[in-house]
Amino acid sequence: MAVPRHKHTRSSVGQRRMHIFINPATLASCQKCSKPILPHTMCKNCGFYKGKEVLNVMAKLTRKEKKARESAIKETKKK
Repeated sequence: MAVPRHKHTRSSVGQRRMHIFINPATLASCQKCSKPILPHTMCKNCGFYKGKEVLNVMAKLTRKEKKARESAIKETKKK
């Protein structure tokens, strides 16, 4: 079994680990509702991908949720 010959100091261990870190996820904005989404994925807010409707999100909502979602989409279109 391999055993290290010398102790690695904290600074040398830290210098090696300096480049090991988690990068934040890069987000794109949806073309229709301009919500942040992961690239190459369908928007969970409006159900569109590349300008085409993939999933009818509004059909699964209740009447109250549907009204709120439609008003939010209209506000983003005005901006």
